[in-house]
Amino acid sequence: MRRGVLFVVSVAMLGLLVGCATGPGWDAPRPAPAALGTPAPGFAPATPPAAPESTHSPAPGSWAGVSAPSGYRVVLLTVGDDAPTRTLVDAVEAWAADTGADLEVVHADDDMIDGAVRAMELNPDLIVSAGDALVDPLATVTANHLDRQFLIVGAELAEPTENVTAVDWTGAAYRGEGLGTPAAYDPASFTPARAASAVRAGVAAVLTGLRGVVLWID
Repeated sequence: MRRGVLFVVSVAMLGLLVGCATGPGWDAPRPAPAALGTPAPGFAPATPPAAPESTHSPAPGSWAGVSAPSGYRVVLLTVGDDAPTRTLVDAVEAWAADTGADLEVVHADDDMIDGAVRAMELNPDLIVSAGDALVDPLATVTANHLDRQFLIVGAELAEPTENVTAVDWTGAAYRGEGLGTPAAYDPASFTPARAASAVRAGVAAVLTGLRGVVLWID
């Protein structure tokens, strides 16, 4: 009888260990998942295609018909606890819950470069950045990891590579690299509605190949 009990306990423990090993983990990078749906006219420039590092203003709501497939792997890389950052974090988490994306969160307050590396080591389909302080560290990291896709919401890199997409608006647009905070910066512009639109527009851009640009959603 004791052997039977021990066997059951051992099997249960093994199941827990296996679950911990394979639960939230993503074993390796994979080919980019396809978007569900297509954007409406006006989402991307017609001709010529958007040039790298350019700024494009998509038609309002033109991204609404695009969604990530269920199980889309996203890491939310975040730093800081100011009101704009909290609003962006809430928007990403709400979007993930709504679409069925598989979301992991990496808080990088202690070491932002290390946080970015930890985010990449999780092998996500997309890393979403929330928090102005991440701009300069990401300028260093993203240029050396062109195989990884990044989305920055509420800020942008001064010189993004083709794997970095950003979504900005009047009142945001922090660019780092000693350029300082824009004169038009306004924390009140980080509303839940605008943050939600920024996340959805940015993900739609990454999924449909409109990458390496800044989407302006005013």
